[in-house]
Amino acid sequence: MAVGFGIVGCGMISHFHAKAIEEIRGAKFVACFDNRIESAQRLAAEFEGVAYADLNDMLADPKVDVVTICTPSGAHMEPAVAAANAGKHVIIEKPLEVTLKRCDKIIDACKRNNVVCSPIFPSRFHGASQALKKAIDAGKFGTLSLGDAYVKWFRTQEYYDSGAWRGTWALDGGGALMNQAIHSVDLLIWLMGPVKSLSAQTATLAHQRIEVEDVATAALKFENGALGVIEATTAAYPGMLKKIEIHGSHGSASIEEEDIKTWEFAKMTAKDKKIAAEFSSRNTTGGGAADPSAIGHAAHAHQFRDVLKSIKQGTQPSIDGAEGRRSVEVILAIYQAAKTNRVVHLPLKKDPVLKPK
Repeated sequence: MAVGFGIVGCGMISHFHAKAIEEIRGAKFVACFDNRIESAQRLAAEFEGVAYADLNDMLADPKVDVVTICTPSGAHMEPAVAAANAGKHVIIEKPLEVTLKRCDKIIDACKRNNVVCSPIFPSRFHGASQALKKAIDAGKFGTLSLGDAYVKWFRTQEYYDSGAWRGTWALDGGGALMNQAIHSVDLLIWLMGPVKSLSAQTATLAHQRIEVEDVATAALKFENGALGVIEATTAAYPGMLKKIEIHGSHGSASIEEEDIKTWEFAKMTAKDKKIAAEFSSRNTTGGGAADPSAIGHAAHAHQFRDVLKSIKQGTQPSIDGAEGRRSVEVILAIYQAAKTNRVVHLPLKKDPVLKPK
């Protein structure tokens, strides 16, 4: 019998979830819920499921085994905890939540109910990202020296005006970092390891009527001694593909969206040349650089398969709640560093107070 999926929140990203589910053998979209029933009805009609006007009714549906959360970022906790308490496995769009306290409530609820919790970070499942992670773990870079993430995107004023939650601390949780660049923040710390300390600057330069930043820079020191930089913006017209750069004493590599642009080592092997060739010119979308909908759903499908495998085997998924919490913590530390103009050391002892400007 197919594993049944229910979707909470039927905005743009829910369609990518539904398309990913549709492609997976042994998975089936069966239901959805949204506070605006017409949004749920549209998604249900497109993907042949049941639209619910009440979340508890959807969670009581015995055909729903896994719930994916696609609500605004600061509204992930309530439906995720409710789903876990109903015995449903939970997949949550990035970020896991917008504060550490709210992240922890989700993680605790899933542990208490013995259900899987997996925040969505599909960039980890791209072939180039996997190859880079394996090379780092194999020591091919020698001593890691630099790890950098660049997300220079563009969003119009109309984008922020399109929803009252956009650009707010309460529901967006932040700006260019928390909403857009968090995928690259996750990738960077997955590749380089934990951040020990950081300093940062943020600004709101090109957009009006938002509480959060549209430009951010951070200088990092990783626990392994390497240094790094994060640059993020939604004010770089016309928007460029996101980029990750890793450097070490024996090699350097860079990835632009899904493509390997640099793959050079002191001791190049035939396998290295094959990797460099295989993972070049693979990107087929705009990566969300200027259009939030210009992304693919294939990597979502990879992560959903990983979750289904973990459910079947009774193991943790590749990306669990604790992994999802790490990128939120780094971003909150950046906000704290920018606000106080001080170096911030991790782990954070508590959530920083981030008041609207």
